[in-house]
Amino acid sequence: MTASDVDAAAARLAGVITETPLQYNERLSAATGAEVWLKREDLQPVRSYKIRGAYNFIAQLSEEERAAGVIAASAGNHGQGVAMACAELGIKGRIYVPSTTPRQKRDRMLTLGGAFVELIVVGDSYDEASAVAKQAAEETGAVMVAAFDDARTIAGQGTVAKEVVEQLGREPDRMVVPVGGGGLLAGCLVWLKTFSPRTTVVAVEPSGAACIAAALDAGGPTTLKRIDTFVDGAAVRRAGDLTYAIAAQLAPQMVSVPEGAICSEMLALYQTEGVIAEPAGALASASLRQAKPNPGEVVVVVISGGNNDVSRYAEIVERSLVYEGRKHYFLVNFPQEPGALRRFLDEVLGPDDDITHFEYVKRSNREMGPALVGIELGDPTTLGDLLGRLERSPIRAEPVDPDSPFYRFLI
Repeated sequence: MTASDVDAAAARLAGVITETPLQYNERLSAATGAEVWLKREDLQPVRSYKIRGAYNFIAQLSEEERAAGVIAASAGNHGQGVAMACAELGIKGRIYVPSTTPRQKRDRMLTLGGAFVELIVVGDSYDEASAVAKQAAEETGAVMVAAFDDARTIAGQGTVAKEVVEQLGREPDRMVVPVGGGGLLAGCLVWLKTFSPRTTVVAVEPSGAACIAAALDAGGPTTLKRIDTFVDGAAVRRAGDLTYAIAAQLAPQMVSVPEGAICSEMLALYQTEGVIAEPAGALASASLRQAKPNPGEVVVVVISGGNNDVSRYAEIVERSLVYEGRKHYFLVNFPQEPGALRRFLDEVLGPDDDITHFEYVKRSNREMGPALVGIELGDPTTLGDLLGRLERSPIRAEPVDPDSPFYRFLI
């Protein structure tokens, strides 16, 4: 595919999608020394950029293909794009989503698609849902609308880059793009290579699902054995063949971001800018904490989606606190005697520390009683002091490693 395919997609999308704002961001500019702009794709009608690729794909189907209907697999945002495109173009569609897709995204698909869309929940990851969807397409003759690995989808996603340069009125020094399967990345790379060749493209993946980086390291798409599905909009086990080929040829700067850092950025976007971003939506801006641009550079960061389920915020806050070093868990073995908990509070807990979780299990052994204790530090740099007091205390305690499966089982 070429940059002209992206230009053709932009013409096709005119009047269908929203030209989303490009907003200067004071917080990130001050933190990095660069001139940081946010491309607000969370303000699309489907609250993500995915409508661009889905509509561009479906709009090019023949009459026979339209009559056969379409099938898609999605973690949420692509499905909403397909749903809206089906309703706009009057085409029947079935959308397969994994069970990890938040309820809010499922409900939006049904609302956007109306009578034209059927939703099917299957599997625990995007890749599992995609496999079932592909089989259904083969059996029924319906057209599979690729979430990222098709030139029509990629061209539609690439219109984000074209829009950015036109709004900015110049070539940005950097464009920071979130990555799942690589459709947005590939489209931006292709268009910018022709029309904004000075721009460095930074591809940002969640640490728990870095499939493009794995493909580049392996010399071809490879299936990740295990992924963290928290960043549901970017939790892809295997990069696309076409998206990999474009990335391999045009060589973006690769960055991976821990899920905890993404949570901290989601909270910062909400508390400072009033932006409700989903995990994948905050992925690109979260990368500026570790992959800082050069001072004075003009940097455009894509906020890719805002389909976040409010019920997830408790987990988001938890992950952020753990990542920032403020929240720690311990298995504490309390002696079964009066005043044991009081001694723990007086002798171990710091003046600005707080117990935020206490789960006590009394066993038949009357001498000791285990408890899971969550402590939030007033200052993360005081962890060493806390551990020192624990070491000197007669009460035995064992820290719970946040990277261990045991931690995820307990918390």
